[in-house]
Amino acid sequence: MDINIINETPEDYREVEELTKKAFWNVNVPGCDEHYIAHILREHSDFIPELDLVLTLNGKIIANIMYTRAKLMDETGAEKEIVTFGPLSVLPKYQRRGHGKKLLEHSLEKAAEMGFEAAVIFGNPENYITAGFKSCKKYNVAISEGVYPVPLLVKELKEGALAGKSFIYKESEAYVFAPEKAEEFDKTFEQMPKEYRPSQELFYIYSGSKMN
Repeated sequence: MDINIINETPEDYREVEELTKKAFWNVNVPGCDEHYIAHILREHSDFIPELDLVLTLNGKIIANIMYTRAKLMDETGAEKEIVTFGPLSVLPKYQRRGHGKKLLEHSLEKAAEMGFEAAVIFGNPENYITAGFKSCKKYNVAISEGVYPVPLLVKELKEGALAGKSFIYKESEAYVFAPEKAEEFDKTFEQMPKEYRPSQELFYIYSGSKMN
């Protein structure tokens, strides 16, 4: 197998959006909006082009990851610029083969080389703890005072970067979008049926779960 990780180019945009739709369709909710999110992220000021990466297998794009800047605000009001990522997309036929993890680990190493000291995401813990992500509560990272969502996960890219402080996580507004615009955008893609899957119940449980 010839596997390469390279930057996405404008010529790849539509192909990446199509694979993103296939990767997320019916996984978290009936249908998905992640391909629209991928579409709008690239134009936002928080988007990090250097961390917009695709993984190719024998010359074919099978996975993509995108990053934006985010912030952690400590008790004094001081802000630390960090990264978050998503969508992380792998074509369904290539999932559970290590390609997504390889792309994730490569991109996190690159983020660390760029000087970012931490990554914070909302995600299924089962998918990310093997890549070194831990519960937000272990790093005292909340979304508001005393609120620690179960799917809020943290990874230090520099050892000790978050030690001894408490933080509030501020996600980029790049992920805010109008649902009706996402629906219009999806009409330009191959139409797929919206269906229920058990994974949607897991997403619902995690999304509403918090730690005391």
